[in-house]
Amino acid sequence: MKDANDLFADDYGNIYLYSNKDFSLSKYDSLGKQLGKLMLTLPFKIQSVQNPLNIPSFSENAQELKFFDQNLNLIQTVNLRQKFGFIKEVYVEDLQQVWLLDETTKRLIQYNFRTSQIINAFPFDMEFEHLIDILVFENKLYLLTKDRFSGYDFKGVKLFEIPISDGKMLRRENERVLVMGKNSIKRWDGNSLKTIFMADKSKIVDKNSSSYFAIKDNKLYLYHFNE
Repeated sequence: MKDANDLFADDYGNIYLYSNKDFSLSKYDSLGKQLGKLMLTLPFKIQSVQNPLNIPSFSENAQELKFFDQNLNLIQTVNLRQKFGFIKEVYVEDLQQVWLLDETTKRLIQYNFRTSQIINAFPFDMEFEHLIDILVFENKLYLLTKDRFSGYDFKGVKLFEIPISDGKMLRRENERVLVMGKNSIKRWDGNSLKTIFMADKSKIVDKNSSSYFAIKDNKLYLYHFNE
């Protein structure tokens, strides 16, 4: 686990570890048995494993969306370079639609990748340099950068901005927006970020519907919770 940069846990108890060292994603069952391994030639980012039958990933370098099944076999590749400028970040909403942040045209684009149709496009003239992740929910764009968590409406009006230092990715869980950090998970309540899990000195944390997970000292720790 020493080479792991990202940790994901699905609701079946399976663990996924992503490594930037060899651009790989490895899948393990709850007993630690390896179930599969995926290796690509360019860095990529897994959005989530909330639907382990269809795992979305995005490579900024390749300008591609890829979807993988429960065995980490490739289901579909969506080439974004052919239709758009330079896509900085993506948020896959469902099995048909994705939100794209186009750095070239300064637009937020709602795109149906099954039919190759642009559904909506909204101008967003902002700096994308330090962007880490995006999420779109209830007609709002949530942005995570290296030092802040912010929200915008589709007219580009900033609704809030909160300083943050350890954010790694954004996650939607039912009606909630979560900020996943190196050693904490925070929930956005509409006015502030509330810490719902903290694991001191951990290098990565994650959660599924029943437990929290943390990697610390090259070991995986599981914490059950009741909400």
